[in-house]
Amino acid sequence: MITHKQRRTEKGLCFKHYFKWILCFSFTLYFLVSFLVDHNQEDLPLSPSSLSRPNTLLTNPKTKFIASHVVFESKIHDHTLIFPPQRPNIRTDVFNNLKIYVYDLPSKFNTDWLANDRCSNHLFAAEVALHKALLSLEGDVRTKDPHEADFFFVPVYVSCNFSTVNGFPAIGHARSLIKEAIELVSAQYPFWNRTSGSDHVFTATHDFGCCFHTMEDRATADGVPRILRNSIVLQTFGVTFKHPCQEVENVVIPPYISPVSLHKTQKNIPVTKERDIRVFFRGKMEIHPRDISGRFYSKRVRTEIWRSYGSDPRFYLQRQRFAGYQSEIARSVFCLCPLGWAPWSPRLVESVALGCVPIIIADGIRLPFPSAVRWPDISLTVAERDVGKLGEILEHVAETNLSVIQKNLEDPSVKRALLFNVPPQEGDATWQVLEALSKKLHRSAARRSNAFL
Repeated sequence: MITHKQRRTEKGLCFKHYFKWILCFSFTLYFLVSFLVDHNQEDLPLSPSSLSRPNTLLTNPKTKFIASHVVFESKIHDHTLIFPPQRPNIRTDVFNNLKIYVYDLPSKFNTDWLANDRCSNHLFAAEVALHKALLSLEGDVRTKDPHEADFFFVPVYVSCNFSTVNGFPAIGHARSLIKEAIELVSAQYPFWNRTSGSDHVFTATHDFGCCFHTMEDRATADGVPRILRNSIVLQTFGVTFKHPCQEVENVVIPPYISPVSLHKTQKNIPVTKERDIRVFFRGKMEIHPRDISGRFYSKRVRTEIWRSYGSDPRFYLQRQRFAGYQSEIARSVFCLCPLGWAPWSPRLVESVALGCVPIIIADGIRLPFPSAVRWPDISLTVAERDVGKLGEILEHVAETNLSVIQKNLEDPSVKRALLFNVPPQEGDATWQVLEALSKKLHRSAARRSNAFL
């Protein structure tokens, strides 16, 4: 007969065996997963801590370039560059079989900056979004073999050095960082030297593009860095007249607005809701036009808007920051897009994307992708000197062709052309960049060499 004490002993033994079995299974599973992860590091994005691992080809001074058709790896190992699993909707034949090689620079030139979330989301973030988009095109436009490449993309983020004083991007380091990147690729690869960089592509998404300064007088005095003057620059700055900051082969691109933030805004606005704001602007409008530097912000345009229409019930003008200002754009009929320090503004993209008629007040501005976006059909341009007449100008438009402009704004292809998606979509901003580059294939050394074969 089994006593109560024996039953307790047997239960204890069973529990111990069960516990050992669970422990053994857990350790086995742990080591199996660890093995699989360790043996797939080349296929998976790594954590930020691993980004500091040097790229042997680029950082080892003893490494010599071997003149053969070696297929170079060009990956950015970073968890922030994970892409959705679907294939990008990009057909290479549309771009005359364009091929782009993306340099795999050490992380200090790009991905290290992504530790700050703002780097991927602020108005200058097209440099990040375009880099991510190009990386997602492996096997399509992006090639791993630099010898077959038409163009070489140099991913240097210079807009993410945010000032601890005012929070604005400080770009004083831009010239030296780009120069260092060029010295690196020209020392380790033969492609820069064979064309003096004419088939190399950079981004410059700040006020005055590749002049790398926020103040126009300083930007024009410094001009485009000599080392970049033979290359192609994708920049947000562009004007229709001669200007030192566009004395380089360039493509005007839109400022970055997050497609996710726009989708959230649109989702929260009822489809049946009427636009109850007639004329909208939220942003810096000085009562006294001189700032601390002694310069006039916005060439006094915004000051004149505030003085003329600050108390006009037709105008909803706000000088304070508001995180939900996109919802105000979605409620507005006309959205003012005056110049700031530079002619371009993110309000241009937001207005178009949210169906508000953009009122462009920036003399001589060159707008992005005019072949895809027929700006005269979806916007209104008002000369800076005519700001005092804004009220009557907009009343005239409202009485005549407003409905036509609004209908044109409903075209989804127009909105898509101004947004950077990852992965890219047919007709979006990355698509427009690729189309623009495909028209510059005369600069491709690979095409010229093949023509002689």
